[in-house]
Amino acid sequence: MAKVTLQGKEINTNGDLPAVGTDAPDFVLVDGDLNDVSLAAYAGKKKLLNIVPSLDTTTCATSTKKFNDAARENTDTVFLVISADLPFAMGRFCGAEGTDNIIPLSLMRSRNFAKDYGVLIQDGPLTGITARAVVVLDENNKVLYTELIPEIADEPDYQSALAALG
Repeated sequence: MAKVTLQGKEINTNGDLPAVGTDAPDFVLVDGDLNDVSLAAYAGKKKLLNIVPSLDTTTCATSTKKFNDAARENTDTVFLVISADLPFAMGRFCGAEGTDNIIPLSLMRSRNFAKDYGVLIQDGPLTGITARAVVVLDENNKVLYTELIPEIADEPDYQSALAALG
């Protein structure tokens, strides 16, 4: 179990992020067309997972826009933003913000992704959604980089995450 804070108040996740060098857990998330999507959909590509509580918050929106901009220069990488938001809300956000270089994926049908990646919040007002984290995977789904953001309201270390892409 990892500890993070929300406005300075400590809350717990269900576990820890996957260790660097290990195989990333597979997942089933929901895309904008309500299809189930797994890691196999992105086979042979590097992947940056921007895990956020909800795109309806300032920090989540900011990180999504910044990674969207970075995706323009990293064409060999798939940038996924993963949240508890419904695919419809994620689609509206992406359309309004012009974030067409990232792929939004929802936890709508299951919290297994959040459990398997150790980011499911266990207590406090955000119980049941994800902590903020970034996970970078290589073409074979090996974990290259992880960051669990200690304060949910803070942004990730963009430079380190992007540097892990090589």
